[in-house]
Amino acid sequence: MQRKKIKADDHANLMSEDQNAKGPYYGSLSQAPIEVSELSKPSQATHVTQSTANVFSDGRTRIDFVLVWEADPQEQEGQNEETTAESEVPRWRRAVDVHKTWRKKFLNKLQAAGICIEKHMVQDEKKVVHYVLLNAPWSVLCYYAEDLRLRLPLQALPNQASNWSDRVAKQLGVPSLLHEEVPNLPMDYYTCHFKVNKLAWFLGSNEQDTFFSSTQRHRILYEILATTPYGHLKQGEVGVDRLLSENVFAAAFPLHEGPFAVPADRLAPESLTERQVLFQYWARWQKWNRYQPLDHIRRYFGEKIALYFAWLGFYTGWLLPAAVVGTLVFIAGIFLMLSDIPAQEICESEDQYQMCPLCKECPQWQLSSICSMFKAGRLFDHGGTIFFSIFMSLWAVTFLEYWKRMNATLAHRWDCSDFEDIEERPRPQFTAMAPMTMENPITGAEEPYFPKRNRVKRVTAGLMVIIMMIAVVVMFLISIILYRAIVSILVSRSGNFLFVASASRIASLTGSVVNLIFILILSKIYIALAHFLTKWEMHRTQTKYEDAFTFKVFVFQFVNFYSSPIYIAFFKGRFVGYPGHYKTLLGIRNEDCGAGGCLTELAQELLVIMVGKQVINNVQEIVIPKLKGWWQKYKLRSKKRKSKEAQLGLAQQVPWESNYELLVCEGLFDEYLEMVLQFGFITIFVAACPLAPLFALLNNWVEIRLDAQKFVCEYRRPVAERAQGIGIWFYILEVITHLAVISNAFLIAFTSDFLPRLYYQYTRASDLQGYVNFTLAYAPKHFASQHNVTCRYRAYRDENGRYSLTYWNLLAIRLGFIIVFEHVVFFIARVIDLMVPDIPESLEIKVKRERYLAKQALAENQALFEREEVRATSTTMQTAPKDWELGGMHENQGPSHLQMTTSTHTVAASLEAHPQQQFEPEAESP
Repeated sequence: MQRKKIKADDHANLMSEDQNAKGPYYGSLSQAPIEVSELSKPSQATHVTQSTANVFSDGRTRIDFVLVWEADPQEQEGQNEETTAESEVPRWRRAVDVHKTWRKKFLNKLQAAGICIEKHMVQDEKKVVHYVLLNAPWSVLCYYAEDLRLRLPLQALPNQASNWSDRVAKQLGVPSLLHEEVPNLPMDYYTCHFKVNKLAWFLGSNEQDTFFSSTQRHRILYEILATTPYGHLKQGEVGVDRLLSENVFAAAFPLHEGPFAVPADRLAPESLTERQVLFQYWARWQKWNRYQPLDHIRRYFGEKIALYFAWLGFYTGWLLPAAVVGTLVFIAGIFLMLSDIPAQEICESEDQYQMCPLCKECPQWQLSSICSMFKAGRLFDHGGTIFFSIFMSLWAVTFLEYWKRMNATLAHRWDCSDFEDIEERPRPQFTAMAPMTMENPITGAEEPYFPKRNRVKRVTAGLMVIIMMIAVVVMFLISIILYRAIVSILVSRSGNFLFVASASRIASLTGSVVNLIFILILSKIYIALAHFLTKWEMHRTQTKYEDAFTFKVFVFQFVNFYSSPIYIAFFKGRFVGYPGHYKTLLGIRNEDCGAGGCLTELAQELLVIMVGKQVINNVQEIVIPKLKGWWQKYKLRSKKRKSKEAQLGLAQQVPWESNYELLVCEGLFDEYLEMVLQFGFITIFVAACPLAPLFALLNNWVEIRLDAQKFVCEYRRPVAERAQGIGIWFYILEVITHLAVISNAFLIAFTSDFLPRLYYQYTRASDLQGYVNFTLAYAPKHFASQHNVTCRYRAYRDENGRYSLTYWNLLAIRLGFIIVFEHVVFFIARVIDLMVPDIPESLEIKVKRERYLAKQALAENQALFEREEVRATSTTMQTAPKDWELGGMHENQGPSHLQMTTSTHTVAASLEAHPQQQFEPEAESP
């Protein structure tokens, strides 16, 4: 099946025909190949205007996008070199020539598609930086706005954004501590898909410069850039992304709306630019306790970035009650630690309990030596742990249910409710690379198509790679286990009493640090591999592409980050054996839990990995962007510039140069991944560390401002993208929530001492007197006679090493507890799910009201059309009957094109006079 012709060519032909019919007009397109000329020498006054606004040198034409490339001063574009035999031309020189050819073809195609182009150049002794400024004229914007199905306003509405604390404060008549009035609040609108033939129906259609927002203009320009070919289609030589990856262009970006810093003369809040508003009321550290201006973020960065910050703020707010309860549980653990009977028995036992050696050459040791570690274990292992585990499981379920409500409200307010299902277009890269086309069953439009069978084969191959990488993670985990065992033996042999007593602790702590280093290294390698595999799989839409990439990376990162905690929680100490029959791994005796129990080691591992990762990430987010930004500015300003602006004596830097000095925005994947992994730590293993939500809350308060500063101050402005929600991340959070219930049940049953203590209280002594002796078994007789010593070890075994009746009773209790715990928590979670509707009742009423108004508007507009057509027809028949005869019209034919136009404008005027008849967000264009 033949591929569809490139949109730029279609549009060029269309505009060319229109030009032949109506004469030249602004933005008319030419098919002739062109050379992009240097910027002619402008006046000084022009540059002063240009330096403070995102406009061309004429002071009027807006800059919608910027392309940048760097070259050697001897290799400037357009220079003619002497002809040389191809065999004598070095490889780097041939690459430079190919890049020149691709750039020339690409820019010619852009200009043929109607894009206005202006070129600037900055030169020093080492390199030349070329800036190509792009502008989409009115005709191009209208064509692509309809093709991209952009939604544009029909009727203005008051902004109805509000927060629950603000509403409660108003009802109580007290000031809201979190609310702040942000200037230039965006209006809300009824919108519908743009149609050129219904242009007069849209608000502000008579103002061509402001009709399309800056983010919509950026989206249109990116669509053109991403689908414009510069070589062979079959070889994938299409789009600016490929040119960027081949280093043909150094950068492609839209411009920020001026500087983020507020001028020294302190302009009025209403006169601030969108970027300055975001900096003043959002990105500064002083705003840590204020609500985020989500509508302002959405207007400047688009729905996708706004939804991320909405979710991050919502998640951080919900962490507050979890952190408070977790801190109270931890404080309760401190008091229980001080009054714990088993801990007192151990500390006062002195030489009563002589323990078996930890290795073949290790000496015996006294149980009283672990007094402090055993007490530390009581901080995390007590009755409050059960309550907190149930609380966090229900917290996670309730959090997700209320986020669904919040997401539905934002998606409706931002006109994204049906985006992924109906409106989302194929990815530009997919459009360029797909081998055939097929009709979309929903829209009926002819779209690029990639055979499903071929994609399944590629996805299967990608899964094999994931399995291989997971096997690598398991190998590293085994190496960490062996490392801890070897270090523990070496420290025990050192002879230093202080080190020998802390051998297990030293091995565990250093092993956690080494494990964190391995985790970070493997993460970097796999993410790069996942990018390549996902591109190769040829996913149709950007949402499906991101979902596939996210799934690959999360599965790997889940194993990568959680494998060590899972091992400590559920496997360590389970396969040790007993004196005389110890089990080994590769000749080394299996690890046993430390003196304080495995729950203490798990808490240590969580704090090292979770808090360590957060600290490293925050340092990276603060330091690395600063260093990269400094290095970028240093490269561009290292020598005295010889630009045309500098020759004119311009002191202020032009916006495209200052924007080029900023860092590339690499998307939201890393931000989401960091938060979702954190969510896993505070839910899956929360029974081991009740302080985890507190550390997460403190981190997220910092994270919001760091991310805000990066997007507003340090990143180039990203192309605005639409989104319906947080995508596959929500389903990952749901999976983590279910895993958390199961994990906490097993942690309490098998890793914690809660159930053995409870069993001892009901069967032996309610005050836990003698509990320590109850948990210790005697070494088998053959081991005692062989080593001429009688020692104890922690287990429920008899003198022959067989499991005792107590072990089997406890096993039954543990399994029963898991079943009861899971069923109770899942039942309560299901009740919460049923009680909390996914869509708020107020939103449902609003949606139904808008649909009703849309039907009324459509019915009244249809009647109005019919009345106007009848009146226009009768008037024409009376005044100019010969025109009908000359036109060969019959009685059953409709009015002329002129009459239809008149009728349309009459209806449009009526709609402007009666805005309540206009359409709502779900309504298609009339």
